[in-house]
Amino acid sequence: MSGREIDAGPPLEEAAMAPDPVVEFERWFRAAQDAGLPEPNAMSLATVAGDRPSVRTVLLKRFDESGFVFFTNYESRKGRELAANPQAALCFTWLELHRQVRIEGTVGKVSVEDSDAYYASRPRGAQLAAGISRQSEVVSDRNMLERAFAAAKEKFGDGEIPRPSHWGGYVLRPTRFEFWQGRPDRLHDRIRYRLEEGEWIMERLSP
Repeated sequence: MSGREIDAGPPLEEAAMAPDPVVEFERWFRAAQDAGLPEPNAMSLATVAGDRPSVRTVLLKRFDESGFVFFTNYESRKGRELAANPQAALCFTWLELHRQVRIEGTVGKVSVEDSDAYYASRPRGAQLAAGISRQSEVVSDRNMLERAFAAAKEKFGDGEIPRPSHWGGYVLRPTRFEFWQGRPDRLHDRIRYRLEEGEWIMERLSP
């Protein structure tokens, strides 16, 4: 985070934090929503294949004790990397609150039923785009995409658009959390939770 002097955020005290990091995350997420931050569910997703890491921003669609869910193209770069190595990391950054949450874990696909249900809830244009996009592949120009979109629009008309098999959801099942709160003089608070034999261990890290 920035090395500039920042206003004091509320201190993080272990005794005041929830024993379950998902519960604590929900508190922080609701605070970001209540503060009116733009896209508080935007998160960086880091994946790796071989020795080449990559990161991009995706949107969190839901979370609970079972994990953190997002949707994308299974054949995209991130999809290919997750197929090769299901270990991944998320990062939520809420600069206005001087807060950051990092989450690490293992990623798997959600059920077909969950993917179908979310796809059906998307705007019609987003459904069409998901069907024609070969995400992360080289295209000759934008006109090619627009022609493919127009052809799909004509094909389906006002009818139902089935979810393409290459598009669906993932869930990251967390094994580590780190809650970061900016504090003056760079004496930031960092509280880590790590999963050990089914139990969450909380510990403070040096800033």
